[in-house]
Amino acid sequence: MQDHDNVIVTAALTGAIHVPTMSPYLPVTPDELIEQGIEAAEAGASIVHIHVRDPETGEPSSDTDLFREVASGIQAETNAIVQPTTGGSAAMSVKERIAVVPELEPELASCNMGSMNFGFYPIQQAYDEYDHDWEQEYLEASRDFIFANTFKDIEGVLDVFENHGTKPELECYDVGHLHTAKHLFDRGLLESPLRIQFVMGIHGGIAAEPEHLTHMYETAEKLFGDDYSFSVVGAGRKEFPLATQSVSMGGHVRVGLEDNLYLGRGELAKSNAALVEKVVDLTKSVTGRAIATPEETREFLDLKGADEVNF
Repeated sequence: MQDHDNVIVTAALTGAIHVPTMSPYLPVTPDELIEQGIEAAEAGASIVHIHVRDPETGEPSSDTDLFREVASGIQAETNAIVQPTTGGSAAMSVKERIAVVPELEPELASCNMGSMNFGFYPIQQAYDEYDHDWEQEYLEASRDFIFANTFKDIEGVLDVFENHGTKPELECYDVGHLHTAKHLFDRGLLESPLRIQFVMGIHGGIAAEPEHLTHMYETAEKLFGDDYSFSVVGAGRKEFPLATQSVSMGGHVRVGLEDNLYLGRGELAKSNAALVEKVVDLTKSVTGRAIATPEETREFLDLKGADEVNF
């Protein structure tokens, strides 16, 4: 594993799993996303990971105009690395999901390493009423979702990344995805240094358990040696336990309302910044490691720089 003393913190502002009914603090409109992105950067996030939503309904969207508005708004007020998703939602085609890369030419974007069942339908058990008509149907539809990222899909996506100077962050939801990344690396479709995100706790992927994180880490070490660094997403209530484990192992972390709505038991987080502040405090108190700045992160991940993006 690449060695870096300082911890890279990513703030994932809003994703495709949670619906507005679940939290009044979930950012939906471009203005809300921009405001929360700026606050998260000020709290210590050097990477701000963005999805966008229909401003009226809160439904996940692939609208590149919305991506541009949010990305440019955050960049105008911070030095953070703005990282759009190419995951979107399982209801979107690969063409829709990848469109943001040639449009914005970001420094860094997420890149999924395999297909999987991606189920968030169990969340329905907690709600009897919804704010929007689409929400319950959307959650239930995930019972039959396959989040498709075939080898052909990934090859095409990586070609788009290369053509636009965007570094892929490799989203690995299970151990097999690490082996897919190794296959692509050996073929020369991925270049060192690799940025790998262990995404844990999604229904259909690897569970968010400490022993599974250890297994993911040990597997990545055998496959990639000094050619990679890793960050960890622990979905739901495992966000902070796995974040603490990750930074203790020399890794990095992602927190945010995309992955977890709660600051503590029964306490909704009022912002992404609140989640960033908590993980920054945990990192410093548990490990003594400092928090990486955006420029340190750019250098470590070998990014092209904010002056090379198209927003």
